[in-house]
Amino acid sequence: MNTQKSSSFWLIMSAIFFGNFLAGLSITTINVALPVVMNIFDTSFNTVQWLMAGYLLATGIIAPIVGYLGDQLSYKWLYVISLIGFILFSFLCVIAWDIYVLIVFRIIQGIFGGMIIPITMTIIYQVFDRDQQAYAMGWWSLASMLAPVIGPTLGGSLIQYFGWKSIFLINVPIGMLALFIIIKFIPFYKLSKKKSFDSLGFLSVVISSTLLLLTFSNGSVWGWGSVKTLSLLGAGLVLLAFFIVWELKREAPLLQLKVFRFPQFRYSLILNCINTISMYAGALLVPLFLQTVLQLTPMETGIIMLPGALIMAVTAPVIGKYYDRIGPFKLVMAGMLIIVAATAVFSKFSTSTSVYMFAGVLVIRNFGISLCNMPLTNSTMSAVSSEYSGHASSITNWARQGLASLSIGIFSALVVSRATVYHNAGITEQPVATSMGINDVFLVSTIIALIGVPLTFTLRKKKGKEGEQLPA
Repeated sequence: MNTQKSSSFWLIMSAIFFGNFLAGLSITTINVALPVVMNIFDTSFNTVQWLMAGYLLATGIIAPIVGYLGDQLSYKWLYVISLIGFILFSFLCVIAWDIYVLIVFRIIQGIFGGMIIPITMTIIYQVFDRDQQAYAMGWWSLASMLAPVIGPTLGGSLIQYFGWKSIFLINVPIGMLALFIIIKFIPFYKLSKKKSFDSLGFLSVVISSTLLLLTFSNGSVWGWGSVKTLSLLGAGLVLLAFFIVWELKREAPLLQLKVFRFPQFRYSLILNCINTISMYAGALLVPLFLQTVLQLTPMETGIIMLPGALIMAVTAPVIGKYYDRIGPFKLVMAGMLIIVAATAVFSKFSTSTSVYMFAGVLVIRNFGISLCNMPLTNSTMSAVSSEYSGHASSITNWARQGLASLSIGIFSALVVSRATVYHNAGITEQPVATSMGINDVFLVSTIIALIGVPLTFTLRKKKGKEGEQLPA
């Protein structure tokens, strides 16, 4: 890489990194703030949890149409618009005067944040040369993995010293810096011609995504077997099926679903979703165990989780650098086996577990997730040509955000239900019952990760299969 090419790479990569980091950071910094916000606004957990669930819901709803918007506006200017909106609503969250106003601002912030994640991924595959893409994805993966994991640590520190509003206010200066770099250094380009807007496809995918994500987020509150849950789930699935059939018939679809024709894209996406479930299971269960079972403060929880975040920070760029030499199969196989083993160990922890043991296993588990994340994302995206990378990115992030919402909703419900079962069985100490409930959910997460191990063999492929063209 010559000097001019290298400097251009790092300037563009810094704009991608900061934006992606902020969008991911906002997912989990709110976790440790929920009890504080509950007290300040005198509201219930069922209400305040929408600050997290609503953000995830919004990112999942907007993801399917990013490909179309990027084709029409160019990904550079769509990135600028998204980051401006993200900064604006981060500031509005700071001045929110009511819990419901705060939730609305937070959801709109999630819409813009949900566009940033697939946009930054797409820019990598449309701006950088193929020999730079894996290395760039290493840094992109660092931002996407580090932000959710370091969120509780950073959020706990900010809340303790500067108050809960600081977790939103921090987005403003970092976002402004990223905005300056984007406008000045990311080149303007367009790979697609303008096409008519598929209004019916747009309405069906937005409504189906909303219904499904609402069901996943609230099934534990409404009851998974309730009429309300089953009705919304059924309606969402019917509309989703209609959207798929409709898009496959159109010459200029809102979302190019034909990318599923490539086996590499399909299998890599499935493994990507399994890895996402593992990551968000940890993001939910680890702080819950530390604060509810071990009775640690938000600040202490953040410190315990910090080494696991740092291991991701160290390994992600290194994996990107050596990805072409090692290949996705060996990296993902090693990562999946580590995730399975570490998650199984978590399922055995109790109220007497040492925090040092907890931190050590978390480091190992996060290392496994790091081994999987970048190789799977690159394997998924490199299955199609750069012209369709925006649509591949939209589908990937749509699936990941939906699975994140589903994981949090179902795992939260399982923790509560299993803890209640143990409490009714005679476990009178609530921390003990909660610990046993969390153990059961970690066991479920272990089984899900185990399913990914045999699927990893699909990543063994002959050279020359990346970047294929879709048929006309």
